[in-house]
Amino acid sequence: MAYQPESVLRIDAVRRELPGTALALLMVAATTVVAWALINYLDVRRGSVIYLLPVLLAGWHLGLVPALVAAVAGVLWSGYLFYSPFYNYYVARPGEILNLVLFMVVAVVTSHLANSMKRQTELARKRENEVSDLYAFSRRLAAAPSAAEIYRAIEEHLAALVQRRVVLFGTGASGAKLDDASVPEPVRAAIADTQRRATLATTVGDSTHNIWLVRRVSQRTPDFGVIAIDLGNLPHGAVADFRQRVDDVLSDAAATLERLDVARALNEAKMRSETELLREALIGSVSHELRTPLSAILGAATVLRSSPAIVSDERLSSLAGVVRDEAERLNNDIQNLLDATRISRHQIKPQLEWIEAADIVNSALERRQRRLAGHNVSLDMDSNLPFIYVDPVLVQQAFVQIVDNAAKYSPTGSAINVSAKRNGHDVVLAVNDRGSGLTGEEKERIGERFFRGRRLAATTSGSGLGLWIAKAFVEANGGSIEAVSAGPDQGTTVSIHLPHAPQPEASPDD
Repeated sequence: MAYQPESVLRIDAVRRELPGTALALLMVAATTVVAWALINYLDVRRGSVIYLLPVLLAGWHLGLVPALVAAVAGVLWSGYLFYSPFYNYYVARPGEILNLVLFMVVAVVTSHLANSMKRQTELARKRENEVSDLYAFSRRLAAAPSAAEIYRAIEEHLAALVQRRVVLFGTGASGAKLDDASVPEPVRAAIADTQRRATLATTVGDSTHNIWLVRRVSQRTPDFGVIAIDLGNLPHGAVADFRQRVDDVLSDAAATLERLDVARALNEAKMRSETELLREALIGSVSHELRTPLSAILGAATVLRSSPAIVSDERLSSLAGVVRDEAERLNNDIQNLLDATRISRHQIKPQLEWIEAADIVNSALERRQRRLAGHNVSLDMDSNLPFIYVDPVLVQQAFVQIVDNAAKYSPTGSAINVSAKRNGHDVVLAVNDRGSGLTGEEKERIGERFFRGRRLAATTSGSGLGLWIAKAFVEANGGSIEAVSAGPDQGTTVSIHLPHAPQPEASPDD
């Protein structure tokens, strides 16, 4: 930055104080008008303290210099109006001179205190905002599900600190990429060089003559990545000062990140992301590979089960039934895994069409006829159910999951009530059982991925995916799932709420 003479700096300082000083004098003038009115209309001759008001206001809102000017002007006008001889700057009595001196001291101290309180208030507010931002930042880091989200949080936090456009290039697969078209090519080259050679910091210009500062977020922790800050058309003389400010800010930010152990969080987030991808790939691959031989086993078992030679032999018929039932159960488990993979990859795309709710219920019960064979199933459906606009395959699969759970967690021979009712603007498909019910914790966590209640995990098989899949399928169709239970061993009612809309009328040409 170019050297400026001290006289020039003083002139600039005076110019900065001129607007505030002029406003302070205007406040003193307004106070003088009020004082004149008090003297002439109310005969108030002891009101010099009124001139402390503009001093306080100037010290709080305008700064120390305007407050001091207001103090001096207030003392002069106070002596002119309130001390004898009146309307004259000559003070006859020594006691009044002492009063004016004391008034001047009080005014100066008041101006200083008001200005000091203002600075302390602003500093306290600034620190409160910084602490609040840091707390929100730390909470966001703690809740970040992936390394990319952590990098995004760091980028936004640093941008708020330096008040400039910031692009954070993380390590690995997270953060911005070096092929980001919004970042000029010279800047990307500088970033790559910084990543490769651990350069302390560098500045580079782009085609629009903007200056970019490129440096590591932390010189000690490369995992925090490289940051690029667009300084705009900042004069070259001011770059060094701004660079020092950025260094100070990033030094504090890096210390905060290290204190919050963000490097470990980044590594853990990467591992979680990679583990999740590997698990989904493995589930998808294994599920598809198992589907083909399992379909053949299921088909063969079904044919054998109905063969006259097998039917006539009770022992073989029972064995064939076991093979078919277990193959069907395994087929359902594989379907759940495939559905879970679709949900995780956000590949659910409902194919909406108008359908009767009764068709969904009847089809689901028919698919689970053998599962429900050992229970007393009752069906209660309104006769005037409206059509619903949903994906019938997804909703039917969700309802099948609920029926499966009711049969699985209910004792053999118990009653299962299936209903389809209209409730206001919703169509409600519900399954009520007399089974194991729900505890308070189970009621809160039901529908979570892989969640199974501890009290039944050892006695009842399952993956904990059924209701999670059902919930995802129903929500994809604009509905919701609700589970109600009076407590353990008191049964459960699980309901699917689906909104219905008036079916569009067919046009006369149709």
